Amino acid sequence: MLKGYVPVQVTRLVMGSVPSALAMVGLAAFLGSLASVFLKFRGGRGVATSLGVWLALAPEPISIVVLVFGAVLLLTRIVSLASLMAALALPPTVAAWNCSPPYVLAAIFMTAMVLLRHSENIARLIRGEEPSILRGRTQP
Repeated sequence: MLKGYVPVQVTRLVMGSVPSALAMVGLAAFLGSLASVFLKFRGGRGVATSLGVWLALAPEPISIVVLVFGAVLLLTRIVSLASLMAALALPPTVAAWNCSPPYVLAAIFMTAMVLLRHSENIARLIRGEEPSILRGRTQP
């Protein structure tokens, strides 16, 4: 989370609250977590980094997204499904909170990338084979 949070906050300290600059730095941090130059352009799925970015950009709407994540995880015990549902909730929540257009565009892009990075998880969910917390694999 810190690799998303810190760059946005440093930019805010240096440049002030310029939405386009903050969104660009947040996107750069997010993309860096997906394809790190230090890991030969490999990386994670971007969920934790995007959480850090959004905690710095717009903490109010992210509280709703975190609630979505928690509710889905509580109901299904499948972390990837909770992550996907939270990602899908991000753009409409950011837009409903009347965040600036650069933030809404960043939310849409980040959601698309999280969905793309979770393509294998989505295939396993469809087949009923995605691992869940405590149960190992989901029941078909």
